[in-house]
Amino acid sequence: MSWSGTVAYGPGPLHAPASVPELQALVAGAFRIRALGTRHSFSTIAASDGPLVTLQAMPADIEVDTVARTVRVAAGVRYGEVARAVEAQGLALANMGSLPHISEGGAGSTGTHGSGDDLAVLAASVRAVEMVGAEGDLVRLTREDDPEVFGGVVLSLGVLGVFTHLTLDLEPAADWAQVVHRDVPAAEVTAEGLDALLGGATSVSLFHRWDGRIDQVWSKQRLDPDREVAAQLPPVIWHGARRSPDPVHPLPELSADSCTDQSGTPGPFVERLPHFRMEFTPSAGEEIQSEYLVARGDVAAALAAVSELGKRIRPLLYASELRTVAADELWLSPAHGRTSACVHFTWRSRPAEVKALLPAIEERLALFAPRPHWGKVFTTDPTEVRSQYPRLENFRTLRDRLDPDRVFANAFVDRLLGD
Repeated sequence: MSWSGTVAYGPGPLHAPASVPELQALVAGAFRIRALGTRHSFSTIAASDGPLVTLQAMPADIEVDTVARTVRVAAGVRYGEVARAVEAQGLALANMGSLPHISEGGAGSTGTHGSGDDLAVLAASVRAVEMVGAEGDLVRLTREDDPEVFGGVVLSLGVLGVFTHLTLDLEPAADWAQVVHRDVPAAEVTAEGLDALLGGATSVSLFHRWDGRIDQVWSKQRLDPDREVAAQLPPVIWHGARRSPDPVHPLPELSADSCTDQSGTPGPFVERLPHFRMEFTPSAGEEIQSEYLVARGDVAAALAAVSELGKRIRPLLYASELRTVAADELWLSPAHGRTSACVHFTWRSRPAEVKALLPAIEERLALFAPRPHWGKVFTTDPTEVRSQYPRLENFRTLRDRLDPDRVFANAFVDRLLGD
C-alpha cells in the first residue's frame, strides 16, 4: 500500500534484491516488473498486476565528489539522507520537495518538485543515470555523453529500466531561513499580488481554501552571508498578512512539531527548504492528492476559473497549495519548456467524490494547457495529456529502443503514453 493507505500497488510478489547483480537476475527473468520508490505517489503509476521490486535492501550508496560538486547515490536513498551527507561536505542539493522522505529514483521519475521561480524539478539536477535494462543489462547514460536522449531518460515514469544509481549536480552550501505569514486578504489576491507573493523569496508556498484568501504564505530564502538576515526576508506585515509568531502546520488543526523551523533563524537547507522534518511522517491520515501545472503567467486566471467551484471543493479539502517551478528540458516533465505554477490539492479520502469533482476542475483549467503531476490523481483524457508534451514521440521511440517488449509497462503508463 501507499504511505497514505489509498493506493494498492498490486498483488506482488514484492522482491527486495540486496545487490545490483540480484536485481539484474530478477529483471532478466521477468516478463513484467515495476519498481517502487518510497510509495508516496497517489496515482497508480507504480501499480502492477505482475511482480514488484523495491530497492530498500540495496546498499545505501552516497558518494560525494567535492571537486566535481556531484554526488552519486543509490536510487532508493531518501532525499533527506543525501541532503545531510552533502551538507557535511559544504555542499547542497539544487532543490528539495516538501517531503525529504522521498527516494531519489522515485521522485525524479515522477516529476516531483519543490517551489521557486528559479528552482527546477528534482530530476533536472541529475547528470548521470545507471539502470538495469529490460534484458537485465547495466546501462549508464550521461548528460554529456548522451545529449540526444538524456532528456527522455531521467524523468521516464519507470518505463525504461530500474534505476540503481543517479549522479546529481551540487552547489555550495548556504544558510536558509523560513518565515510564515498568515491571512492574506482577498483584496491582495490579484495577478499583481500573487506575482509578488510567489516571487518574494527563493521558495514560496501559498496555502489556501478556495474562499478568496490565502491562509498561509511559507517563504524560504537562501541567504546572502554579506547581508542582514532580516533584510532578506519579507517584512512583518506583507500584502496585508502578518508574520506568524508561532510555527504552524499547513493543516491548522495539526501540530507543527513535524514542520521545519519557521522562526527566521538561519539554518541548513535540509532543515528549511522542505516543509517537513525527516523525523516525522507528516500525514493527516488517509488522503488523496491532485496537482496541475500551468504557465506561471496564467496563475491568477487559473485560480479565478477554479474558484467558481469553491463550494464544492472546500468540503473535500484538507489543504490546497500554490507553488512555482522553473522551466526545464526533460521530455516528460510537467514543467517542460515553461516556468510553471503548480495548483495542488490534498483531498480527504473520499475517492468517489473526488473523482466526480476532478473533471469539473480540469474543465476550468483546460484553457491554460494544464499538465497533471504524474504521481497524483487526475482524470484528464490521455489524448489531452499526450498533446501537452512536444517530445512525446521522441520518448516513445526511445522506449521502443530500450524496452521493445514492455517489460516495465503497466496499465497507467500504457494508457497515458499510448502503446
